[in-house]
Amino acid sequence: MRMSPRTMVVGAAAALALAACDSTSSTTTPTAPGATPTATPDPFSGAITVLAASSLTSAFNTAETGLESTNPGFKATYSFAGSQTLVTEIINGAPADVIATADTSTMAQLTAKNLVQKPVTFCQNKLEIAVAPGNPLGITSLVDLNKPGVKLVIADPSVPVGAYVADIETSNNITFKPVSLQLSVAAVIEQLESGDANAALVFVTDVMGAGSKVSGVQIPDAQNKIGTYQIAAVSASGNLAAAEAFVTAAVSGPIQTALITAGFLPPPAS
Repeated sequence: MRMSPRTMVVGAAAALALAACDSTSSTTTPTAPGATPTATPDPFSGAITVLAASSLTSAFNTAETGLESTNPGFKATYSFAGSQTLVTEIINGAPADVIATADTSTMAQLTAKNLVQKPVTFCQNKLEIAVAPGNPLGITSLVDLNKPGVKLVIADPSVPVGAYVADIETSNNITFKPVSLQLSVAAVIEQLESGDANAALVFVTDVMGAGSKVSGVQIPDAQNKIGTYQIAAVSASGNLAAAEAFVTAAVSGPIQTALITAGFLPPPAS
């Protein structure tokens, strides 16, 4: 059967439209005839090194398990310590891709030297009194930390949590008399768990992370201090795409979820 010219034109137009639909539904459309389709690279690939404040240990390790299962081939290696120690390491040239600090002042040392990209606030934390299990000394307030028999341990003021304790002393007109000063919040908790101290001032998340090894005594908000945490990709990162993806995940992704579960407060509303 012969088709009229008009019928042939309509049929050809329909065939072209169908081909266009097929092309539109494809997830890998060549940009030019004969071009090889390219997939968007996964930023969570390869390995990165993350330097993080010791109070982030549990949350970051928990989040890492999920990141590795969701992104095969991705691996983050962590180094946890006091924020001031981590900052000094980067200033001295230690290889790293991401740094997360428990305050803004230590991070500012890196931004002043252009060693990191613009830092982002990704969580907050409160302080809490940590005591031996069951609170045998009956400590209920900040002033109780100066009672006879209390062996208080706190962080050195060069450490963010130690600086926050100093702020609490100033705002509450109280001076603590610690038996020792430690260079990380993890070391403070260790002193309490070992029995070398029977009271400490640490972050709420540290008390939660210690489980049954310590008990917590809340500090009223009016007497407390909110700590601000910042994170940034290191400018000299060898895997900047993954470093930036990690920062994003800490602000609004799976790492942020792990932080909230661990007891951290979300970043302040912008």
